[in-house]
Amino acid sequence: MFKTILFPVDQSRETREAAETVINLVKTYDSRLILLSVVEKTPDGQGISQGGIMTSTEAVAQLLQGAQALFADQGIEAEIIEKEGKPPFIICDVADEKNADLIIMGSRGLGLTSEGASESVTHLVINLAPCPILIIP
Repeated sequence: MFKTILFPVDQSRETREAAETVINLVKTYDSRLILLSVVEKTPDGQGISQGGIMTSTEAVAQLLQGAQALFADQGIEAEIIEKEGKPPFIICDVADEKNADLIIMGSRGLGLTSEGASESVTHLVINLAPCPILIIP
């Protein structure tokens, strides 16, 4: 049913909590797992700090390697993708490019904008995604 699952990760509590659901679904459906993290750059090339966490490509690479190790401990091989850009658009583009059957996300992550929840990464992905989305509260 879910041959390919895309799991966008950041360092939020919601992402960590969603990992257990990802593990269960990947094992249940013998799915291919893709881990994605996005760093958003300003026009001057500096990373945008979302609560002081995702500020550089190095931080994103480290996060992805840690997530990959977590899933490896559960016997799950995960492909990792690191991108730069606007997270909701990158998430949807990668889902489309990789033919994801499901995107799993936390209900809130580090991408809450000053405009509020209606402009959060999760909310925008819900409106733009090319496949079903499972939101973990």
